[in-house]
Amino acid sequence: MFFHSAPLYILSFCVLFLSLAKVSAKEPPFFSPTSNDFGGIGLMQMPTGRAAKEGTFVLGSTMNKDYSHYFTSMQIMPWLETTLRYTQTDAILYSNNPNFSDDTHYTDKSIDLKFRMMKESYWWPEISLGFRDMIGTGLFDSEYLAATKRAGHFDFTLGVGWGYIGNSANLKGDKSLHEDCNRKSAFKGKGGQLDYERWFTGCASVFAGIEYQTPLKNVRLKVEYDSNDYKSDFITTQTAQRLPQDNPINVGLLYQLGEWGSIKTQFERGNTWTLGFNLKTNFHSFKPLWKEKPNFSYEKIQPKDVNDIEWEKIKDTIQTHAGFKDASIHADNKTVTLFGEPSQYRNRDIAYEKASRILLNSGSTATKYQFIEQKSKLLISQTNLDAPTYKKIANQEYIGAKIGDATSQTPPRVTPKKLQAISKTKEETPWSFHLSPTLQQSLGGSESFYLFNVGLTAGANYWLTNKLLLDGSFYLNFFDNYDQFLYDVPPDKTAIKRVRTLIRQYISMNSIRLNNLQMTAFDQFGDNVYTQTYAGYLETMFAGVGSEILYRALNSPWAWSFNLNYVAQRDPNTPWGIFKQEDHFDKINKATYQVQTGITTGHLTAYYRPRIEGFNSLLIKASVGRYLAEDKGVTLDISKQFDSGIIAGVYLSKTNLSADEFGEGSFNKGVYLSIPFDILSSQPKNQRAQVSWTPLSRDGGQALSRKYSLYDMTKGRDPHSELTLPPHFY
Repeated sequence: MFFHSAPLYILSFCVLFLSLAKVSAKEPPFFSPTSNDFGGIGLMQMPTGRAAKEGTFVLGSTMNKDYSHYFTSMQIMPWLETTLRYTQTDAILYSNNPNFSDDTHYTDKSIDLKFRMMKESYWWPEISLGFRDMIGTGLFDSEYLAATKRAGHFDFTLGVGWGYIGNSANLKGDKSLHEDCNRKSAFKGKGGQLDYERWFTGCASVFAGIEYQTPLKNVRLKVEYDSNDYKSDFITTQTAQRLPQDNPINVGLLYQLGEWGSIKTQFERGNTWTLGFNLKTNFHSFKPLWKEKPNFSYEKIQPKDVNDIEWEKIKDTIQTHAGFKDASIHADNKTVTLFGEPSQYRNRDIAYEKASRILLNSGSTATKYQFIEQKSKLLISQTNLDAPTYKKIANQEYIGAKIGDATSQTPPRVTPKKLQAISKTKEETPWSFHLSPTLQQSLGGSESFYLFNVGLTAGANYWLTNKLLLDGSFYLNFFDNYDQFLYDVPPDKTAIKRVRTLIRQYISMNSIRLNNLQMTAFDQFGDNVYTQTYAGYLETMFAGVGSEILYRALNSPWAWSFNLNYVAQRDPNTPWGIFKQEDHFDKINKATYQVQTGITTGHLTAYYRPRIEGFNSLLIKASVGRYLAEDKGVTLDISKQFDSGIIAGVYLSKTNLSADEFGEGSFNKGVYLSIPFDILSSQPKNQRAQVSWTPLSRDGGQALSRKYSLYDMTKGRDPHSELTLPPHFY
């Protein structure tokens, strides 16, 4: 059927593609893959077999009179591309109720995955298998297999697509019988689920294209054969509007503004202009702005007795130069022990080497240095350094000398109580303060496409004892648009308790609010067990009591934790109040709703960081337990750490709530970025900022936002954690 229905130029392209298969895969230095209209690597409407460099992150948009696509795309692994996309249609409103969604356009939330099956070689093209709009309402759901081969300044693509991409049916399907070849168009529940039953079904079509790097270095030309005929497009099926296709050949021109971005203009379907732009960076090669302080030069000091050394001065120098917070020194003529929290350098080797050089230049006769890492008074790890070996390293007595040659790591074997501090340390202040900007956001909602609040968080900590911490914080709201969030009572009348969808009341009703005020007791047992017990106003929306226990062996890829809490929902109308009544009445919608007046909630969590080549930059967290709306289920969180220290992650929570009970989206999910401060700062810092995107604010699958995580606090027990950066970054 295909050879009778496909245009002659597609057949000719196949012959040309095969004849060029033996062409060298070497690419021009300025030729790198570019994005298509939907965000992934591709031509215009069509994908290609190409994958970007690992760590590539693209933020972009394409717009025409029919659709506006807003997307982020990331090459998580060398073989895996992920794309998160929001698409708005000007022709369709989000709902027929103007009091609810006003004039917000219909917004489709999509996730794409693309797997590179084969890298390009001398003889073979680069081949990828992809899934477009695989979790959603299926407006653009497609599956495809694409192969791409380079020949000089030309990139040739040939592929087969099903679903949206394959709607012209030039390979398989009879559209005279059914316009989408009997491919199921209905989606499960309220959307947001994996409709795998329709994969590789319905119409199938061949697509093709060429990307040409012109003699002008910054200019690319794209030409493609579009295998979609747009006769069963979402706009066409939902309105009287049609998307005519005068020509299946799409042509585009892309201008590279630099390594950081591009703009493009395209003529599609023979009648439609599309404009777009991309901003691009690479999370692997994103280097810090600051420059490392040079180490002190090695000085051959005459040996001194331990009592003749100015330990207070040594301690102060280590705190300022090596970045150890709250340091204390314990020493005799054989061993020097330093307790403290490395607070500047994420690469612990840098902190240890700087401290070792200072100790070496002190004149101490000690042959062993012990660095005991602490976090909130908990003992995390012990790094032992052999001083004679380090002298050879500092003196550069052999090629390739590095501090790792002189160090070993063990569980902490000593405590401050067992040693007498030799530095005349002033009484440590129990107070500490912090101030930070805050951004909270949600995208793709029915009331407004983008909901956000911007403000400032100010807090203080006070150590009552070595194990008991009192801390709290206030949030000052500068600006928000949560007045548009009209989810007072769900339009679909779902009956679960309002544990998160009351967010507008918490944010908009008070310009200053108490975020949290709690007492926390930290402790540890043996080498591997850590605990915390807490009580008070635990987060913006809930107060109560709880406890967590963590088992984490030193240098193990595995860890386990269990937290158990009893909490009640805070009343947003008062700064200190707790809801006493479960039932409430909404005066706007004339309907009742319920809040949480008391619930036992908690989770058992497993943490795993693979030691497998190519996967050792991943962290996999799986939790099972009971959530705030009394639903029970699991949460899976997978994150990837790039060489720069930037972490990108995705999470999803699936509970025993049905799709109808949960509402739009079917289950809770989101993505986030964790960005080290030191890649944006002129000084090294060991803190992070997190930016998260939550598609929708819903009540199902919501866990308590506890302030402290024992796993995060004990990251120093794992040298493979995000504390470490590759040496070439310093």
